[in-house]
Amino acid sequence: MSGFFGVVTKDDCVFDLFFGTDYHSHLDTRRAGMAVYSEESGFTRKIHKIENSPFRTKFTNEFNSMKGTMGIGCISDYEAQPLLVRSHHGTFAISTVGKINNLDELTNLTISKGNQFFQMQNGELNPTEVVASLINQKENLIEGIRYAQELVDGSVSILLMTEKGVYCARDRYGRTPVAIGKKRGGYCVTFEKFAYLNLGYKDYKELGAGEIVVLTTEGVKTLLAPGRDMRVCAFLWVYYGYPSSSYEGRSVEKMRYLCGRALARHDGDSIKPDYVAGVPDSGIAHAIGYANESGVPYARPFIKYTPTWPRSFMPPTQAKRNLIAKMKLIPIHEIIEGNRLVLIDDSIVRGTQLRETTDFLYDSGVKEVHIRLGCPPIMYGCKYLNFSRSTSDMELITRRVIVALEGGEPSADVLAEYANPDTERYANMVEEIRKQMHFTSLRYSRLDDMISATGLPAEKLCTYCWNGKE
Repeated sequence: MSGFFGVVTKDDCVFDLFFGTDYHSHLDTRRAGMAVYSEESGFTRKIHKIENSPFRTKFTNEFNSMKGTMGIGCISDYEAQPLLVRSHHGTFAISTVGKINNLDELTNLTISKGNQFFQMQNGELNPTEVVASLINQKENLIEGIRYAQELVDGSVSILLMTEKGVYCARDRYGRTPVAIGKKRGGYCVTFEKFAYLNLGYKDYKELGAGEIVVLTTEGVKTLLAPGRDMRVCAFLWVYYGYPSSSYEGRSVEKMRYLCGRALARHDGDSIKPDYVAGVPDSGIAHAIGYANESGVPYARPFIKYTPTWPRSFMPPTQAKRNLIAKMKLIPIHEIIEGNRLVLIDDSIVRGTQLRETTDFLYDSGVKEVHIRLGCPPIMYGCKYLNFSRSTSDMELITRRVIVALEGGEPSADVLAEYANPDTERYANMVEEIRKQMHFTSLRYSRLDDMISATGLPAEKLCTYCWNGKE
């Protein structure tokens, strides 16, 4: 997952751009970049790898040297951006958020019209470069942005900075958020709304699905009105979003809290835990909700020690990554030993890390570990956002278990049964996952509870990863 931030001010914008971009570091930590524009110096851009060092450290020199009244910045999954592009539209900087499933098709389309592309270090093409090429095929930027979004299979939200302003385009189905803040003398645009609060901006508006606007110091001008259909990613509330985030006016922290309460209601008196805890930091809000609803005391059986661990420190092998994940957790034995714990996390994807955490608790003397999840079983790899760099459904623990239970790849109708929490197949799947993961018990959030916690109607949410419905 990537995130972006843009700003247009009457004074120098680099302070706001630097910290606004940095506030997206929780989304991913592989590449980052900033581009600024000033009338005196034109466009300036810098990109760094931030795999082993935080954004603030890598961009200290740029913070002190860049000058401009407009800028865009990006924390990226893996591709270098923002890009600087020279075209018949003039020079512009561009950054994107989303996922393009038909990248090869779009690349061939633009190559057939005389375009060329640079390969990235891993041999792949830069999706943002392909989007820029599609935009350049039209006579004006608005037609170009809409053309690119219509051709993309997946999703794409765009920031594009010219000498005149910062153009902002939300994905045509609104799968990712784009919000605008306002303060005296300027405007900003962001993936995460909380990113501008400490910079003095107030909420101005959230773009609707497919809406295109341009920011200048004079104001925000709508260039293309939003469409009616929206499919905003529900996983934003479950996992991606920072606790202080909100999307479509719905708080991430509150949503997770309500999911925790619903989990407690479903448990009732079926288990007798001594404490409820959240996996730090992803399950804490759920655990507080569970504790307040059930009356079971909230506790912290372990503390996450991260002062000297960059979030993105990723050893090359899975075994080493698992070891690093476990090394960050420091146990509090007085809470763990001999006790029965409800442990809540946001989700299970592959299952490796939560299995490591559970084994860690058993090694530390816990009596029982009852696992609760803040979302339903993940049944499908995401088609619309870079949930991870992997693309195979078989990397999901649910699909591996289902294939084993069915003796082969299931049909769509059978998968639908496994996604329904009221079926025998669902119960068999959950029990098999419980056994493989060494949990005392296992319960997932129900999809209807999770949707209710967002406060949005189901038809405005994308729930593809849980039920395959687009």
